[in-house]
Amino acid sequence: MDIEKQKRAPLYEALERLRRQRVVPFDVPGHKRGRGNPELVRLLGEQCVGIDVNSMKPLDNLCHPVSVILEAEQLAADAFGAAHAFFMVGGTTSAVQSMILASCKAGEKIIVPRNVHKSVINAMVLNGAVPVYVNPDVEPRIGISLGMQISQVEAAIQENPDAVAVFVNNPTYYGICSDLRSIVELAHSHNMRVLADEAHGTHFYFNDKLPVSAMAAGADMAAVSMHKSGGSLTQSSLLLLGSGMNEGYVKQIINLTQTTSASYLLMSSLDISRRNLAMRGCESFGKVMQMAEYARAEINAIGGYYAYGSELCNGTSCVGYDVTKLSVFTREIGLAGIEVYDLLRDEYDIQIEFGDIGNILAYISIGDRIQDIERLVGALADIKRLYSTDTQDLFGLEYIPPKVVATPQEAFYADKEMLPLEQTNGRICSEFVMCYPPGIPILAPGEIITEDIINYIKYAKEKGCSMQGTEDPAIEQLNVLR
Repeated sequence: MDIEKQKRAPLYEALERLRRQRVVPFDVPGHKRGRGNPELVRLLGEQCVGIDVNSMKPLDNLCHPVSVILEAEQLAADAFGAAHAFFMVGGTTSAVQSMILASCKAGEKIIVPRNVHKSVINAMVLNGAVPVYVNPDVEPRIGISLGMQISQVEAAIQENPDAVAVFVNNPTYYGICSDLRSIVELAHSHNMRVLADEAHGTHFYFNDKLPVSAMAAGADMAAVSMHKSGGSLTQSSLLLLGSGMNEGYVKQIINLTQTTSASYLLMSSLDISRRNLAMRGCESFGKVMQMAEYARAEINAIGGYYAYGSELCNGTSCVGYDVTKLSVFTREIGLAGIEVYDLLRDEYDIQIEFGDIGNILAYISIGDRIQDIERLVGALADIKRLYSTDTQDLFGLEYIPPKVVATPQEAFYADKEMLPLEQTNGRICSEFVMCYPPGIPILAPGEIITEDIINYIKYAKEKGCSMQGTEDPAIEQLNVLR
């Protein structure tokens, strides 16, 4: 990484030049730097709406960058150790889907862990790729899914030598990392690409005490959520390419679905945030790790909770752990994670990332302060004292291995009928059911609905999980194949 070059922020600098020129706008957007929408100015401020502009020659064009956007992308590639970086304004969902669309054609196989984000399976609905699922191990005490063992990946490759790619979570939502270096080496020895979902791994690139990043491990592509731990605006992300990828072809794939009216607010936030991480990321994420480890120790000292960390590493299905993740197992105080989530928000004005059946996740990053950690720890201690109960009738698993009988595309577009949830046991699902966050499907199109899954859905609804993916918003009915 060239530190001197990293001090630049070319797209942000171009926007600042435009602001000083006081150009009269006869183009879109129609609010005309906010003059046509004073309420928008009051909400966002003059500086913000003043650079909410359209593509023009001095500002380049995201669909075909040749000047300041291209330079900003090149600086991002340098900072992340990639051969090329694309700015993405459709979130990491668009980056994940572009990876799959660029690697797989209709009917081609891709090896994926089943605990992937819905964007992965959505991409296969769109292009007809065929998933070869690897069911991850489940941690016995806390019930969360772990990573893919190298032996599991090897078995999937041997059984499916015609697969074209292997997809890896780096890390999972809970902070679990597979043996990415070994997976890359194995996949490449069979002429398969490796695609990494690094929605929660931006910080891996900026501190060598964290697990290995996808580009350092030799992966072919990585989708990176700069707006999560990287500090850019929500919906702004990066798609990173390794040296073996055809940059021009990937750009064509991105332009199949990416907007032609890219937000300069999002793109400039990527430019500024990349500069911030390049200059200060190592120190910043070092402090984040310290805060997270401190919080883990304090929460475990309360008793009842289990704030887990690198002790989960077992050398097979978990070879690394992202210690910046503050994941806490709550069932031993008799409360589901979503119940603790709701109490923190409603009674203590603390908004955490998510709560599921047995865990909560507090996302700690570069904007947090130690006093915020203390407030969270105090609230958790209070919740245990006031609300803890017995642990009877609590669901034991976050992940139920599915039985797949049809591809996502076949099932999604098949003739279907809608039935009451209780009547779907044994039928083939044709839509998604998931708690969001984290957005990992409980059911995906093409999977058999079982009694265990029906009970899980009922339990998650009863506990107040945010459920989505179904045509019926109440999730009282499911679409199944006729």
